[in-house]
Amino acid sequence: MGQVNGGLLVEAGDVHWLRADVALAAAARRQAAQLARGVCFPEDLVARVELCVTEMATNLLKHAHDGSLALRVVRTGGRAAVECLSLDNGPGIDDLPRALLDGTSTAGSLGIGMGAIGRLADVSGVHSLRGRGTVLQARFWADGQAPAPRPVEADGLTRPIGGEQMCGDTWTVRTVSGHGPEALLLMMCDGLGHGPLAARAAERAADAFRESTRTNPVDVLQDIHRNLRGTRGAAVAVALVDAAAQRVHLSGVGNVTALVGTADTRHGLLSVPGIVGVQMPRARAFEAPFPRGSALVMHTDGLSDRWKPADFPGLFAQDPVVVATQILNQAAVRRDDAGIVVAAHGRR
Repeated sequence: MGQVNGGLLVEAGDVHWLRADVALAAAARRQAAQLARGVCFPEDLVARVELCVTEMATNLLKHAHDGSLALRVVRTGGRAAVECLSLDNGPGIDDLPRALLDGTSTAGSLGIGMGAIGRLADVSGVHSLRGRGTVLQARFWADGQAPAPRPVEADGLTRPIGGEQMCGDTWTVRTVSGHGPEALLLMMCDGLGHGPLAARAAERAADAFRESTRTNPVDVLQDIHRNLRGTRGAAVAVALVDAAAQRVHLSGVGNVTALVGTADTRHGLLSVPGIVGVQMPRARAFEAPFPRGSALVMHTDGLSDRWKPADFPGLFAQDPVVVATQILNQAAVRRDDAGIVVAAHGRR
């Protein structure tokens, strides 16, 4: 495997989580507008983002048992977008095609409906599990144009443990030179514990991943190990996904779950015991097929590893951030930080 670095594609960044309560709509409008103006959105686009999050918040309060909004800035290729994600734990949507019709309102909401949210946004997606919950995505690009699709699309999400602002889990994705245009390198990191010290370890791991000039996951993991000395350490997995060769190569140390999934299959990739930066054994690489239509999923132990792709009908055809958000929505353990990153092969 090569020794030439690529460029940063996308990474975790800050996520602003807002729980569903009576003040959700106003808080979401303020936060979304602040994020949009922070990346120089024109005022008419700021207003569209505000309208979108207001409808999301209203739907959560009217129809969901419980839920939250996640708001963030997405940066890739020197461009920026504001993304709004709605997550709830039920009851789900019985007639999703009808709900997506433009102009179909939900009782008591603003009446613009989910179809109009899709019309307002540059990129949108929805996935609903009857009785279990719905995820809704709306992404607004500063210039109104979504980037051209890649052979492998990647994205993820993090959420801190309750009561903490800083998350000790992080992920990042970069392109790879020397493997053709269809290869990406991904990292999933779980800083030991939670809070500021865990977040510091995770950020150090991300720094080392960005700066490494190597592409072999074992070598990149060694670079991260060296950079984490003096911290409390972390569980880390690094994966090279090569769409042209239809293979995944992964090296992991600590409790990070990694698997290649399709609509109804799951192929696990092992990590070895240890703590990166503190006591790391000799790293090993594991491989799995990565056929078109599959997705690599890596997540920390803030999510249960007992889920199966078959538990999520229709999910793996969605945008990677919808995949990541719904798995986090259904599998996250609230007593810990949670982080997940997904790379999807040939979704578009």
